[in-house]
Amino acid sequence: MARRRKKIAIIYDFDGTLSPGNMQEYDFFPKLNVKPKDFWAAVKKRAKDNNADEILSYMTLMLERATSESGVCIKKESFKTYGKGVSLFCGVDTWFSRINKYAKKMNLNPQHFILSSGIKEMVEGTTIAENFEEIFASSFIYDQHDIAISPGVAINYTTKTQFLFRINKGVLNVWDNAKINEFVEKKERDIPFEHMIYIGDGLTDVPCMKLVKELGGHSIAVYAPRKRNAKEKAMKLMMNERVSLVAPADYSEGKLLEQQIKAIIEKIHADLELERFQEESMK
Repeated sequence: MARRRKKIAIIYDFDGTLSPGNMQEYDFFPKLNVKPKDFWAAVKKRAKDNNADEILSYMTLMLERATSESGVCIKKESFKTYGKGVSLFCGVDTWFSRINKYAKKMNLNPQHFILSSGIKEMVEGTTIAENFEEIFASSFIYDQHDIAISPGVAINYTTKTQFLFRINKGVLNVWDNAKINEFVEKKERDIPFEHMIYIGDGLTDVPCMKLVKELGGHSIAVYAPRKRNAKEKAMKLMMNERVSLVAPADYSEGKLLEQQIKAIIEKIHADLELERFQEESMK
């Protein structure tokens, strides 16, 4: 009888990790007729002046600018439409099918997750949305007309870590705080940390990168190949033992990132085989 495939989780940040830029900058900001640097500067000022969270500040400012200044549609389906224009790094479009095929060859069940401070509805509009088991990202609350009225979920660099435990325990909804805090034996958890791979691009990913690495998983810092000083910043994360590996954000077949992911998949497979042999030896 064939053995049941063990789950592994590959968890991705979005902006700067799967996409070269911030998702709002492709279609949404042009409709607002606002320059990205001006918008983000206003966000930082608002957060500083009010001692507020930057994610909540940018989400609120998005709604204010769209309704009061530009008349830009902020329905849920509109955000998904804005997501269709988001660019992706080279090779991302075929990445998931290739990695899934290889993981299954190693008798593993791969599950992909987004964990981002960006807008969930925009990610849902991208060409790769169907590949994810769950998209954990900031999102809005909508009124009866499906119009965004306020932030509903705001994910910043520290609150990101709770979603790793949701993946770990198999509690994939955002609202259930009771179940996520229940004690669950390690062997009973849905996806152990040792079977997680976190891929991110910068300081906002550090808590997740460090947590996954310290709990036995693997974290990879990716960088835009042509961006100035990007490689140096990623290498610093590795030197400070915050990540396991570093690679250019090129998801094409045969490139370094694919080689690294395949090597980690092979290691997980080998570790599981060793565990099986140890269990059989004890019988």
